[in-house]
Amino acid sequence: MITNFILAPILAHMITAILLLFFWRNIAAQRVISVIGNIIAFVLCVRLFVATDVYGYLIVQVGSWEAPFGIIFVADTFSSIMVMLTAIVSLAVGLYSTAALNPSRIRYGYFVIFHFLVMGLLGVFLTGDIFNLYVWFEVVIISSFVLLTLGGKKMQMEGAIKYVTMNMLASVIFLTAIGILYGITGTLNMADLAVKIDQIQNKGLVSVTALLFFAGFGIKSAIFPMYFWLPSSYHTPPSAIAAIFGGLLTKMGIYALIRTFTLIFQPDEFTKNVFIVIAILTMITGALGAINKRSIRRLMSYMIVCHIGYMIAGIGIYTEIAIMGVIFYLIHDVIVKSNLLMITGIIQKIRETIDMTRLGGLYKDYPKLSAVIAIAMFSLVGIPPLSGFWPKIQFFGESMRGGHYFLLGAIVFASFVTLFVMAKMWSEVFWKESPKPLTDEIDNFSKLTFFRKFALIAPITGLSLISLLIGLNAGYVYEIAEKTAVELMNPNHYIEAVLNGNYGK
Repeated sequence: MITNFILAPILAHMITAILLLFFWRNIAAQRVISVIGNIIAFVLCVRLFVATDVYGYLIVQVGSWEAPFGIIFVADTFSSIMVMLTAIVSLAVGLYSTAALNPSRIRYGYFVIFHFLVMGLLGVFLTGDIFNLYVWFEVVIISSFVLLTLGGKKMQMEGAIKYVTMNMLASVIFLTAIGILYGITGTLNMADLAVKIDQIQNKGLVSVTALLFFAGFGIKSAIFPMYFWLPSSYHTPPSAIAAIFGGLLTKMGIYALIRTFTLIFQPDEFTKNVFIVIAILTMITGALGAINKRSIRRLMSYMIVCHIGYMIAGIGIYTEIAIMGVIFYLIHDVIVKSNLLMITGIIQKIRETIDMTRLGGLYKDYPKLSAVIAIAMFSLVGIPPLSGFWPKIQFFGESMRGGHYFLLGAIVFASFVTLFVMAKMWSEVFWKESPKPLTDEIDNFSKLTFFRKFALIAPITGLSLISLLIGLNAGYVYEIAEKTAVELMNPNHYIEAVLNGNYGK
């Protein structure tokens, strides 16, 4: 049955991680096995995406326990998009890691933990059970904490403590919310929860529970005011680790917010206003934090926070067009943020620093590479017709249509700040003369072997081309986003597929 194919990407990463354990000290073998595992998982994720498009909802009831009693995995358009994005980023970062990471980190299990992390992410996107969503979240958090501390440098440990403290707080809030939800409904299946939550008489308790979920997922997404852990921790690990963190981990929280607040909790006016106020504050604080940063990695960390606000805003507006914008922006943001964080690693390889005041002349020395990087940078800005431009049209239009003028002002402000900091970065890093001439003694990048150069450049080139294709083929992406938004805003189709077995065979 085609539905059994849902588990294949998860199993591919799990088997790869287990196989890597047998080659713990063989660095060359670990690199090869990891790349092969990522390629296989990528093919399986593409197959799942296509199957979901053809058959609609795909469901696996583990152990043949019928819903709502058993463990369930569900693939719809939204989850298959997230699975596809995870496959693209994990393949790019996995290849990049073979050249970017030093042997000591690989020897201590980097690739093993990396594949367990990706496995956890896929589990989050495919589970149909709210408690198992928590379990997969914990798999991701444990794996990410190990990756964050791998190497044991003081700066990493400081960042890891902030990271794990805030994520533990988020997990406690999340688990508390699950406990209350189970207590008032008697079920953990998300489709069944959607049915039974409407039957609860105590609407105040339901609203409080919804806000607890918002707080738990919001902390994991780095929203205001609990965002400070992200810029304090994401700049500390190597660029390969930061890329998968910045590209996917915060979006895991956004996915959970969208899933729970379109399926289980239908937000009332108060909840929508909470989302919008938090979105405004997240955009403004993230933008202000980025303005004066000299470190490219710290600047990107604040840009992650700022742009999370766009997606929270779309959920708060809560119209079909706004949700379309959120899905489009999510696709764009995962690709671009992962790419830019890998790019910081290449810049550091070339100049031995990511401090913009000590950089310069990269366009003169590496014009082709600079052109590839420019695509990623100006996609982030949203210059037409690049990928970041199109979803903002939805946010602008729906903000005006709904009379959310403060929100519109915040989106415009955040957009101008993004333009300013990217223009500043381009000027400082690429256009101005280098403070010191590029010589063979300091240009470590030119000394790399052909394979290592390929492993560093191919992923960022590939992701830049994907960003370009998203912008130039916006019509196709809009079709996918519209299909996703229709499914999310009409959850009865999901409920029918899960509880009544009305899904593709």
